[in-house]
Parts: sequence; C-alpha cells; structure tokens
Amino acid sequence: MITTFLLKSSQVTRGGTELISAWKDDPQATIWVDLTDSAEFDDPALHNNHLGLHPMAVQDARRDRHPAKIEAFDEFTFLLLKGLSADSFTIDFKTIQLSLFVGKRFLLTYHCSESVSIERLKTMLMEESVATITNGSALAMRLCRLMSVRYINILLELEPRLEELEAMMLDAEANDSMLSELIRYKSDLKRLHRYADYHEQMFQQMKDKSFPGLEDKGKHEIIDVWEKLERTKSLSRLFYETASDLIEGYISVASHRLNQIMKVLTVVMAIFVPLSFLAGIYGMNFENIPELHHPSGYFILLTVMGSIVGFLLMLFRKKKWL
Repeated sequence: MITTFLLKSSQVTRGGTELISAWKDDPQATIWVDLTDSAEFDDPALHNNHLGLHPMAVQDARRDRHPAKIEAFDEFTFLLLKGLSADSFTIDFKTIQLSLFVGKRFLLTYHCSESVSIERLKTMLMEESVATITNGSALAMRLCRLMSVRYINILLELEPRLEELEAMMLDAEANDSMLSELIRYKSDLKRLHRYADYHEQMFQQMKDKSFPGLEDKGKHEIIDVWEKLERTKSLSRLFYETASDLIEGYISVASHRLNQIMKVLTVVMAIFVPLSFLAGIYGMNFENIPELHHPSGYFILLTVMGSIVGFLLMLFRKKKWL
C-alpha cells in the first residue's frame, strides 16, 4: 500500500497516490511517499508524475541485503540505511533496510517490513507541529534522527547491565552463564559498531559536501544526526572494550581459582608421596624385612609417617602455601 503525505503551509494531508498529482501541480508543496512493497515502485503514479527515480537506485532499494550507502543523482540523493526492526529494543537486535530518495520537494521511502521510526514520523506529522518540516531534506533528516535515537537507546539500556556484571565480577560471583552473556554482548556490539561506522561515514560526507535535494541551510540537521551516530559509534566501542575487560577479568578469576585448587592438590600429593613410599616398602612380600618382626615396628612406622606429615605441614605453612 502506498501512503502519501502532502505538506503545504504547515498543513498535512494524508492519502494515497491521488496526492501525487496535487503535489506536481503545486510548486510550493512537499510530498512524502512511503512504499512497503517492492512492486509499488512500478506504480504508474510514480512514473507519470516525474519523480525521476533512477533505475539503478531502485534496483539497490529492492535488494534484500545491501551495505549502507549514499549516492547522488541529478535531481535527488539516494540513501540506503540500516534501521532497527520493529521488535528490536535490546542489544540482541535485528535490522531492516530503509531506502530514502531525497529530492528538493519530495521524499520517497521504501521498507519491506514495519519500521518504528517511519511510523513515529507519520504520527508526528499528523499530531505535532511540522512548521520546521518544509522540504524533503527536513523530512529525511527527521527520519534519520529517529532511527539514530533508537540505536542510542539500545546502548543506554545495556549500560546498567554491564555495570551489574562488573559488580558481580568484583564480588567473585562470576559463572559460566555470565561469560556466555558477555561473549554475546561482544558480538552484538561489534555488529552495532559496524553499522554505526557505516552511517557515521555517510553523514560525514553529507556534512562536508553538497548533495542534490539536501539543502545547505539544513546542514545543522545533518550535523545533529551525525553527532548521534558518532556517539553511537563511540559508545558501542566503549561497551565492547568493557565487555572484553570483563571477559578477561572472568578468565583471570577462573585461573586464580584453578591455581588455588591445584595448589591444594599439590600439597596433598606432596604429603602422601613419602607416605606411599614407606607403605610401598613395608608392603612388599619379602621374608627378610627385619622391621616386620620388631614388636613395636607398626607403631614406629606410624610415628615416622606422622612426623613426616607434621614436618611438611609446618614447612608449607612457613612458605605460606597453606
């Protein structure tokens, strides 16, 4: 279904393809066309009213997977973004592809599944003040801002959990499930950092150069989105390093515990080696072992064994091995 919004003099009209003709006849109007099905690119209303969509840009928009990109055409700029899916509110997120065709007087968006950011922008247009949204560039930047805020919110939701895990680490409450959780966080944060880096580079270009459909007087809106993406990039890197440090800390704690266990086992083994040696000698089945015929031989051997144990315990305690 094609949804359109016609903006004129701070008034917004919502409708279908019939608004495209009204937009074409009014040079003061701006239109937003939202597509949710790739077949809608072939709708005659889009072609008969000269939106000027380049076939190569449409081809990229229709692909299921494509890296984020920006490309300038004669009458518009094509943006391909990675937005969050409608059910992504945690660091274990999924993405959807958002395609934006930004012209001086129009914005065309395409997404194959529900987009929270686009739905939020639609609500804003119908319910809130839109005096600052007067062209396709302002519409596009407002949408990009909503998308970038969702990424930041995911990171801000993760921060308290990382602090909690760090406190558990310091209290020696770490376990294997905590390690698995941190490894998952590292993977998700690395993926998020990659997406943020793609987008940050795109908006860096938009900030430094001029593109068709993106007005220079709207640079402050572009800078605002760039700052949010740069913050997303830096936070994801920071939290990735934090998760890495916690994993290293867990491994260090686990190694320390293992060393303590091995030390105890080594002490026990060191004590029982001489005892086993004596038991082995006097356990041999030879007839000529004089000590076996001594009336107090058994007690003498036990005394020697006890003395060895006592001496070794004192030695280990003196060396602070116990």
